[in-house]
Amino acid sequence: MVKVGVAGALGRMGRLVAETVAAQDDLELAACVDRTSGEAAGVPVSVERDVLAAVDVVVDFTHPDAVLDNLGAYRSFDVDAVVGTSGFTEDRLAKVRDLWEGSSRTCLIVPNFSIGAVLMMRFAEMAAPHFAASEVIELHHDRKADAPSGTALATARRLDSAGTQRRQVDGVETVSGARGADIDGVPVHSVRLPGLLAHQEVILGNPGEVLTIRHDSTDRVSFMPGVLLAVRSVAEMAPGVVVGLDGLL
Repeated sequence: MVKVGVAGALGRMGRLVAETVAAQDDLELAACVDRTSGEAAGVPVSVERDVLAAVDVVVDFTHPDAVLDNLGAYRSFDVDAVVGTSGFTEDRLAKVRDLWEGSSRTCLIVPNFSIGAVLMMRFAEMAAPHFAASEVIELHHDRKADAPSGTALATARRLDSAGTQRRQVDGVETVSGARGADIDGVPVHSVRLPGLLAHQEVILGNPGEVLTIRHDSTDRVSFMPGVLLAVRSVAEMAPGVVVGLDGLL
C-alpha cells in the first residue's frame, strides 16, 4: 500500500486528487496539508507540512510562489514528489535539479496530467520539423495563477528543439505584446476567461497549408488518470528530476 500525501488539499485540484487517491484500493491517503485546516476526503488537513514526512509520495498542487520551498522540504523528508503546480521556467527547473542532486528519490514535475495533452505535445513535436513555423495559444480559467501555462512553456521548448522557426517577416508590434511572449523563439499567447478550464492550440504553418493540433480539458477529472499513473510509477523511476509523463506512457 502506497502512502500518499497531498499538498494544497483544499484547492480545486488538490481536493479532487485527495478524493481520487482515497478511492483506490492500492493507495492510502495518509496526509493532507494546506494553508488552512479542514478536511479532504475524510482526512484532516494540517497546516503543518511536517506530516508529509510519513508518506511515500507527495502530490503537490499548491502555488508557484510556494512550490520551490515545498520541494526543499520534500527533499529533506526523503520522499518522492509528484508536482502539478505550474510556473516552472528553465531557471526554476535548474534550481530544482540542484536541490534534488544526490537524492535517492524522484521529483516528477508534470506540466499537464491529461493524457490527451501529453499526446498533443508529442504530436506537435513530431510535426514541427516538417513546418516552417509554429505558435501556441493557451486558454485557461481566469483564476489561474500564472501565464503562460506550464503546458505552453513545455510545448514551446519541444517545438524549438524539434525545428527552427522560419518566418519570412516577423513584423513590428505597434502595441507591445501583440505577437505574444517569445519562448525559445516560439510565440505563446495566453487567454484568461471565465468559462474556460484548460485548452491549448498549436498552429503550424507552411506556405499554402496550416496544421492545427488542439486539446481541451472540460473537466478536472481528465487529469486524474495521469495523477494516478504518476503516483503509482514514481518510485520506480530514476532518482532526480524528471519532467512530464512521456516516459510513463
